[in-house]
Amino acid sequence: MFDDIDPSLCLEPAAAEALAAATVGDPFALLGPHEDALGTIVRVYVPGAEAVDLYAQADGALLVQLQPVQIDGLFAGRIPRGVFYRQRIRWPGGAEFETEDPYSFGLLLGDLDLHLIGEGTHIELGRVLGAQALTVDGITGVRFAVWAPNARRVSVVGDFNSWDGRRHPMRRRVEGGIWELFVPRLMPGERYQYEILGPHALQPLKSDPVALQVEAPPSRCSIVADSTPFAWTDEAWMQARAAHQSPHAPLSVYEVHAGSWRRHRDGRPLSWNELAEQLLPYVVEQGFTHIELLPVMAHPFGGSWGYQPLGLFAPHADYGTPQDFARFVDRCHAAGVGVLLDWVPAHFPTDAHGMARFDGTALYEHEDPREGFHQDWNTLIYNLGRREVHAFLLASALHWLEHFHVDGLRVDAVASMLYRDYSRDQGQWIPNQYGGRENLEAVAFLRHVNSVVAQRCPGALMIAEESTAWPGVSRPVDEGGLGFSYKWNMGWMHDTLHYISRDPVYRSYDHDQITFGLVYAWSERFVLPLSHDEVVHGKGSLIGKMPGDRWQQFANLRAYFGLMWAHPGKKLLFMGGELAQQREWNHDTQLDWAALAIDSGEAPLHRGMQLLVRDLNRRYRSERALYEADCDPSGFRWIVGDDRQNSVFAWVRAGYGDAPPIVAICNFTPVPRHGYCIGVPRSGRWTEVLNTDAGLYGGSNLGNGGAVNARSGPRHGQPFSMTLTLPPLATILLKHG
Repeated sequence: MFDDIDPSLCLEPAAAEALAAATVGDPFALLGPHEDALGTIVRVYVPGAEAVDLYAQADGALLVQLQPVQIDGLFAGRIPRGVFYRQRIRWPGGAEFETEDPYSFGLLLGDLDLHLIGEGTHIELGRVLGAQALTVDGITGVRFAVWAPNARRVSVVGDFNSWDGRRHPMRRRVEGGIWELFVPRLMPGERYQYEILGPHALQPLKSDPVALQVEAPPSRCSIVADSTPFAWTDEAWMQARAAHQSPHAPLSVYEVHAGSWRRHRDGRPLSWNELAEQLLPYVVEQGFTHIELLPVMAHPFGGSWGYQPLGLFAPHADYGTPQDFARFVDRCHAAGVGVLLDWVPAHFPTDAHGMARFDGTALYEHEDPREGFHQDWNTLIYNLGRREVHAFLLASALHWLEHFHVDGLRVDAVASMLYRDYSRDQGQWIPNQYGGRENLEAVAFLRHVNSVVAQRCPGALMIAEESTAWPGVSRPVDEGGLGFSYKWNMGWMHDTLHYISRDPVYRSYDHDQITFGLVYAWSERFVLPLSHDEVVHGKGSLIGKMPGDRWQQFANLRAYFGLMWAHPGKKLLFMGGELAQQREWNHDTQLDWAALAIDSGEAPLHRGMQLLVRDLNRRYRSERALYEADCDPSGFRWIVGDDRQNSVFAWVRAGYGDAPPIVAICNFTPVPRHGYCIGVPRSGRWTEVLNTDAGLYGGSNLGNGGAVNARSGPRHGQPFSMTLTLPPLATILLKHG
């Protein structure tokens, strides 16, 4: 077959064998155009092809019919110098395919990008790595680029080359450990992965860590994303965001798992477009300022709820395309609703097609399992001491904030990042360079991310899920803090849930669990979270935690919500809490919307809870005293904090300037209390603006006739006093004026 071949067209035998064995590390040295004394030799390697012809790019004239040489699929021939060509490949059966030669294109990534990647400071990796649909020398196609510094060979594979790693081996750029290749005529929508020959063996096919789009599970493929810029309409929102997301603004967050809020009759989750049509009006009606989505980054296992992501630059495909997600955010902004995303830089799953030993080495993770394996979640821990990994995660954060206009990130599992001995016994962890337990690399990473976000994304929120006593989580970086906007107040959540789940007979013994949170309420800027974590893993629902008969259960939860909305700190409620959903949350089914149905026996109680949350949000957003000084001790003062016997609490919330004060009173026993006297800061009329015992919420409708007058006579350290009726298991809010 290879007789009478011009020897000048042939490769060295070892090189030809390397092509056949798919061990070539520098395909551009062997394939594509190479000038010699007689013109330009062109070599094309397409295993399985019958013939390859070259045509002039300019006029389509046949230049040469390439000859098969040395090994199956290797074709070579000579054309005049300086002629641009395209190739026509003929396959068995007569099928033909015409395209430009991938190995005829020069270097693609610029020196600056490579230099920044190499030193681990590139923060726009979503723009340079992955699959970028673009035009090179007038030819449309896709530039693939991937970080795999320890690989011996990397090929991009997909339907376009029958998943044959011999067809498109990539060029290795020495600086940065990046492999790149431009594949002409590929279009958005193409599926692809990387075939990587590591230092010791061929790896399982790997999905792209910087893929901008992915297929829905169980498929593992990355997808070439549409590069058309989204037509945003939220300029006014983005310009005003810093003001309406300041610590002095209301922040009431509805936490949502996009796949289980509501579902189609056949069990399919709603798409982003459908969520915009259904979820968004609901959130507006309920009065929340923000939606917080459990991680929407691509993840292979739905049962992780997104907390084990592998696609840190791609929205999860179950709900639609990246363009669909951008449209959802845009529509939220048009409706005046902010969008927060859970983001997971602490760990990643061990799936073989993911980042685990990506190039045959511990690239994204630590080599030593004492640093690199998370025992609680059976996941791998990012090596934040590696500059490239640090930059990869920072670039992911910025991608969601800048490319998708999201309004903030809630950073998951910060506590696990801060401590090297987190959830580990003695001998299972490695101390830092000073012998301590603090993870200095993670601290540096968090400070850097928060500093860059503050600089590049004005008004964007960074919220830490952090459950320890680490100081200064929400203190600015230049003051020695971690630089977060807020920290979840896990202590408040645990203490108050424990208190409210106790039978009222015994609550006097746990009285301090309500008051203790005010001891440290201003040590950080706090969000009060009643999150998904409190209604899973056998913990039951919020209503299921409440003691007593059914009426008392609902009354307890209503009173608890009243406490929460009147307490210093921003608010977060997981979906279903506002419905008083009875069953524990299940990510595979939708919320219990049927509980609101007219023919349901307890429907009035469930609808009443929904109305209460709506009214709490509306009152919270309309009363400056309830949010303006949330992070300032001047915004709170105890009136009654020591009535342990009656389980009664009362306090004043104050805003700035002329904001009318609000007095909140909680009665956490089922006993109505008539003639209960409390001190207040002002005389005159105090209007009862909310009562969780109101009949429309399902309560007994006991109250104070709409208003109470305060008279002279100091009490509880206040200059005036008033006498109230306290409804059973209820919170009431009184506004001066």
